[in-house]
Amino acid sequence: MKAINKNGVIKTYGSAPSQFQGNVKHYAGGFDLLTDEEQQAEGLYDVVTPDYNEKTQQLGDIYWDADNSNFTYPVTDKVFEESLEQMKISAILLLKSNLNLKLSETDWYYTRKIDINVPVPGTVQTKRDELRSGFSVKENEIIALTEKAEVANFDTSI
Repeated sequence: MKAINKNGVIKTYGSAPSQFQGNVKHYAGGFDLLTDEEQQAEGLYDVVTPDYNEKTQQLGDIYWDADNSNFTYPVTDKVFEESLEQMKISAILLLKSNLNLKLSETDWYYTRKIDINVPVPGTVQTKRDELRSGFSVKENEIIALTEKAEVANFDTSI
């Protein structure tokens, strides 16, 4: 990604454009073929997106980083509107939904048992018991969390 600051407004590009109005001259074509140094002489610099945790952090507005000669974004912590308890409830509901989705993959064994009295294989029952046990462990882990960021980062997969 590339960007230029024109009169205090930063314009971004997915890549260097072929046509470009630089700080020195206008390019009707071929600007994308110039070296990075030539593009920088016209005011077009790389945009560096910092690493951040999308669940607990967010990017601010793009700015010029003079120390590194590139454009970048500040990283700030997200402000969670929900209370810690509300976030825990949401995480547990998502965990429960994931459990139900996994259990639904083998529900047909139980329908078949009721309909035509075919026994459910022991391996199926064991797997379902393991899923429920894993759910209980994770539910208790969620309940024990004390920070909103911990809840936001919690893996609710089963």
